[in-house]
Amino acid sequence: MTAPTITAPQLALARNAAEAALAVLPTSRTLAVAAPVAASADTVIEGQAVTAKFSGAASGEVVVVVGQDLADALKESPLGELDLTAAVRPALEAAARVFGPVVLDPGQVMEPGVALSALATKEDAVVVPLVEGEEVRAVLALALSPWPSEEPGQMDVATRSPAPATGVTGAALNRGGLDMLHDVEMEVSAELGRTRMSVRELLSLNPGAIVELDRAAGSPADLLVNGRLIARGEVVVVDENFGIRITEIVAPGAERE
Repeated sequence: MTAPTITAPQLALARNAAEAALAVLPTSRTLAVAAPVAASADTVIEGQAVTAKFSGAASGEVVVVVGQDLADALKESPLGELDLTAAVRPALEAAARVFGPVVLDPGQVMEPGVALSALATKEDAVVVPLVEGEEVRAVLALALSPWPSEEPGQMDVATRSPAPATGVTGAALNRGGLDMLHDVEMEVSAELGRTRMSVRELLSLNPGAIVELDRAAGSPADLLVNGRLIARGEVVVVDENFGIRITEIVAPGAERE
């Protein structure tokens, strides 16, 4: 069976998408964009894949495969296990936006072989290896329906030199697993207190009702990251918005003491 031919516009667009994704992809390595190739399950690295569909100015699917080092760093974070999909989403969005304004699905985590095999069944799917030297460390894969017939103009990413195409500096080569998580966004929330109520009590609530919490007036509020307690502080007002002035950093393992 003859392998599908990648057209010049596809080649340029796939490289642009890989450049954009790599600029925001968490990594402790200095990576470069290699030549795009027809999608195949053979381009597999040890790690995890995140795949998402998008629609809008263009419709298609984008897959980012990251190395096991990032997957492990997210699992072993001092803030608790972090969501791989949330960590990789900026790279998925950056790649998809190369094709114009689009809306990206939430995405899901898959095994790399499964994700790339599914994508390879689609016509004109393209894989772009992200390499360190000759070693493939991450992968961007794309399938569009249809691909644009011409390369869009005035794209900042198209003016970049293809090497080294990376969102980190050379000094980042020896950074630890935690450092690669510095740009990963997480949900931060403040909690004044908690209580427990029966279903009967919940159903009897109405405007004006007062719910007593398990915390005395003037006690510090909790600051939580992805539901995990990391600090305590006092509530303040900043430009008509509530804020938290940190008074205590909670050591790991000391939550809810």
